Amino acid sequence: MKQLTILIFLCLCFTNCNSQTKNTPNLTTTNNQITCTNKACQGTYRGAEFTNGDDIAHQFSNKMAAAVGDQLKTLYKSRAYSKVDFSNLKMSTEGMGSGEVTYTLYIPFKTVNQKCEAYTSFDHVGGWNHAPALSQRKAQLKDAVMQGHQLDISDLKTTTEGLQEYWIQWKHQVVQAECQ
Repeated sequence: MKQLTILIFLCLCFTNCNSQTKNTPNLTTTNNQITCTNKACQGTYRGAEFTNGDDIAHQFSNKMAAAVGDQLKTLYKSRAYSKVDFSNLKMSTEGMGSGEVTYTLYIPFKTVNQKCEAYTSFDHVGGWNHAPALSQRKAQLKDAVMQGHQLDISDLKTTTEGLQEYWIQWKHQVVQAECQ
């Protein structure tokens, strides 16, 4: 009976490990790191640009946007009111077009005096070899924007190699409810 229990446990573990491996995009198996402080979030993705037609490297923007949003909320809750400093944001995509890329992002924060000047949500819309669908993204986010407020959208940021991104920040409806 004990051997049967161990066998079942091992089979379940093996099956679970295999399914996780199949569903895990290459992004998680390559060298990508994001570090956030009270001054900025920065990170680098190194690896394939595309896998099975999917722009795997561009998915690093999603990971960075999530990390920045989390950091803005953390700063807000600790009363270090901040927002993204779009003018000093840096992007590079060395090797884009070669199949292997090093995608580096630096997203700095600037402090603000009042909690209702801060932003606590962050996202992007971009294009890896195509123009960003900004109008569609704005429509998708319209319900996330706190009533009486607007999305704060960066100018179009473009790397030398052609990656295009709009970065977007707004006030989180729950986190910043007192700012309505």
